[in-house]
Amino acid sequence: MTLSTERPPAAPAPRPARPRWWRRPWVAPLMVVAAAFLAFSLPPYLSLDPAQSRVPAPAFFPPHFVMLSLHVVFGSIAMITCCLQIWPWFRARFPRAHRRIGRVYVFGGCLPSGLLGLTVGLATPFGPVTMASDVLLALLWLGCTLAGWRMARRRRFADHRRWMVRSFALTMSIITNRLYSVLFAILLEPQLATTFHGDVSLYMSTVAALGAWLGWTLPLLAAEWWLERTGAARRRRRTS
Repeated sequence: MTLSTERPPAAPAPRPARPRWWRRPWVAPLMVVAAAFLAFSLPPYLSLDPAQSRVPAPAFFPPHFVMLSLHVVFGSIAMITCCLQIWPWFRARFPRAHRRIGRVYVFGGCLPSGLLGLTVGLATPFGPVTMASDVLLALLWLGCTLAGWRMARRRRFADHRRWMVRSFALTMSIITNRLYSVLFAILLEPQLATTFHGDVSLYMSTVAALGAWLGWTLPLLAAEWWLERTGAARRRRRTS
């Protein structure tokens, strides 16, 4: 009597479950907020009327309104495409569309808007503190987006997602920038006659600087916290 040494075939590994569209409840509200923000912010710059600009043009930089308008238009493209790119269900369901929209996000949105934002930031009428924030934001936005695109080209998709999360946070930081600016304008307005000695320019520069710095640093810190939290959770699952 002989004993068989053959082992039974191993069971196939279970396929990872595809993400369900309804398991990301923050996607739809994000799209609504982005659409509402663009509906409010975009029309003045599509009017081709410098008088409707919400940022006063500095006298030493005549093309400010044109470059600001283009920055807003390309930035709007980045915001619209970004909402689809971060949706896990859409990425899993339509990978080819994800890749194509990703190219639009990088080369039709972030790249031109970031370069224009860098120029407009250098010519901001709100003083050197806001200028430093705008320039640093533009450089980080360009750097994170291009790093994410390069990781995708090298098929290092885990690194690609991490860089694109940072890029997403900086893309959407314009919304939080405006929220903080409104908040500080309300909070500091009673101090116009005392702290600011009636100097409206100083008051506006302070509001703009606070909104500019907090507008992108807090979302970027939140993105880093989320990346570390999800990364730690994945490491724990692999160890177990």
